[in-house]
Amino acid sequence: MDRQVSRGAGLNVIDRQMSGRAGMNVFDRQMKRKQRKWAAALQGSHNYDYLRDEVGSRVADRVYDIARTFPLALDVGCGKSHIAQHLTKEVVERLVLADTSEDSLNQRRGCEIPTRCVLADEEFLPFPENTFDLVLSSMSLHWINDLPGAFKQIQAVLKPDGVFIGAVVGGETLYQLRCSLQLAETEREGGFSPHISPYTAVSDLGNLLGQAGFNMLTVDLDEIQVDYPSIFEVMTDLQGMGESNCAWNRKSVLHRDSMLAAAAIYREMYGHPDGSVPATFDILYMIGWKPHESQAKPAKRGSATVSFSDLSKVGHTVAKETP
Repeated sequence: MDRQVSRGAGLNVIDRQMSGRAGMNVFDRQMKRKQRKWAAALQGSHNYDYLRDEVGSRVADRVYDIARTFPLALDVGCGKSHIAQHLTKEVVERLVLADTSEDSLNQRRGCEIPTRCVLADEEFLPFPENTFDLVLSSMSLHWINDLPGAFKQIQAVLKPDGVFIGAVVGGETLYQLRCSLQLAETEREGGFSPHISPYTAVSDLGNLLGQAGFNMLTVDLDEIQVDYPSIFEVMTDLQGMGESNCAWNRKSVLHRDSMLAAAAIYREMYGHPDGSVPATFDILYMIGWKPHESQAKPAKRGSATVSFSDLSKVGHTVAKETP
């Protein structure tokens, strides 16, 4: 396996670009990069990889569902290669791992697929058009400011008839934590500030993929519930995952009284009989294909030979002929 990490899209240039338009962005990408670097440097950081490993395995399952061998694949926002560890070279012959965190790339899991690592931002992919047969992404793109633009870039680097398979955190993820913090701050401070990132709705993904030029779309949702001793462990693990909020309008300080009140509310509203509390993660999975002339196409409008009004007659005839 190639252990070298090459620099991709010029991260210093990207930092300047992002800071110049920060007022129009939802997320502070520099802060997210710092959070991931901090998380990767933690002693025992692998203890916080359980959710990424689980989602990565489910993305890999979707790759196996496609009866095809992919000569060259790209993993966007790969982290510690949470998908690649579940794949074999019979399915993916060569793999490019791209991430903003060099620390994560250096700690990537072993796999049997020949790999090349590229330090690159998910919003600025440094690859030529029509390069990859398969593009993967798991639990990374929900921190993208320009998600439609990111989908268009992914579609561009795919070869015709190539496929994109991804997973993002979305829906009502961490609603228990969100509600508890809002109620506690309202009670103790007379108002609340956002502590949980805004997430993409499952109903939006199909539209965004279609606008980016993908076809034969599949979008589905998995709900993963993880139990923790208390709200404090929930927040500690989110930090260890590098999944802390990085929205520009985030509140950096949470007062002790509000935190204690939130812990009590969390346990009262959502707690289990044994005292533990659940945290829900909605994982949105998506599959989209780059168009190619060999793909099946829908029939032209008006080409049907049977009208819907005739279907009731067919059913009525069959019913009458049945003894």
